[in-house]
Amino acid sequence: MDEEELDNIIVLNDEDGNEVNFEFLDLVELDGEEYVILLPTDEGEEDAGEVVILQVEDTDSEEEESYISVENEEILNKVFEIFKEKFKDEFDFIDED
Repeated sequence: MDEEELDNIIVLNDEDGNEVNFEFLDLVELDGEEYVILLPTDEGEEDAGEVVILQVEDTDSEEEESYISVENEEILNKVFEIFKEKFKDEFDFIDED
């Protein structure tokens, strides 16, 4: 990876404490909250192209951000629709309905 690609990588720990690399795609604001759109960089074929949406949690530290999972399906859909609209010319989105 070149230097520019590394700037876009966020390392998070999964529920088992394992480090997982994500590519930062976008930051979306909805109803006063911020959500990050992340793409796992080392995913299996069955999960290829699926993004992860996490809510940005306020912390006391300016250097470090904390993320929490979003359980509300309606919020996830709204955030993803905003993301799809912003990047409709850059990504080929597949509807699974």
